[in-house]
Amino acid sequence: MRIPYFVALLVATSVSLFAQTPPKGHPNTSGPGWEYLFETNLTNATFPKGVWHMDEGELTATDDKPIWINQAYDDFILDLQFKTADGTNSGVVVHASDTTNWIPNSVEIQIADDYAKEWAEAPADWRCGAFFGHQAPTKSAVRKPGEWNRYTITCQGKIIYVVLNNQLVNTIDLSQFTSATVNPDGTKPPAWFSKAPATLPLHGHIGLQGKHAGAPIYYRNLKIKPL
Repeated sequence: MRIPYFVALLVATSVSLFAQTPPKGHPNTSGPGWEYLFETNLTNATFPKGVWHMDEGELTATDDKPIWINQAYDDFILDLQFKTADGTNSGVVVHASDTTNWIPNSVEIQIADDYAKEWAEAPADWRCGAFFGHQAPTKSAVRKPGEWNRYTITCQGKIIYVVLNNQLVNTIDLSQFTSATVNPDGTKPPAWFSKAPATLPLHGHIGLQGKHAGAPIYYRNLKIKPL
């Protein structure tokens, strides 16, 4: 049966509006469509041998080397818990089209110990919940080192929503970041970013940064729901 044009348009519009509705909190990850991001033995991931390990559901690294999920994704919701230590600086990486040279070829959602003097005095777009080097979070919602936090990162087209501890702390529109050298607010990203985020592919791998800046990072309950 052929669907009338106005009905199809209404459905398409409703889906588009729904897709761009900012989340108000964390999702129920026990519902349909959710799956664990990593196998418990990490056989569906790529990382340097011996660097990453899963122990009783807790994932951590011994070195500053990322771990990548082998499958590439388009739109998705990623939900996880993380715990910082004193001075932690790490991140969740999405849309990585090149995992070998990932820094200019991906989007990093920052994880940081905002209580540490080094990161508290760093640029605002280096703090927890930031689109690292590009856009600061609207507020600091990370808990103190040793306490578990929850992240929900929703990627829908060029829009990325970041919910931290049940608060929407960042809404990122990649289409606004059309320059590799100047952010929309006039600040400058770090020199090692050589590509405009607006030009990055939206199909890519998900990764976690390792023991960066000498401080560990811990993850658990990593789940994903493709959209």
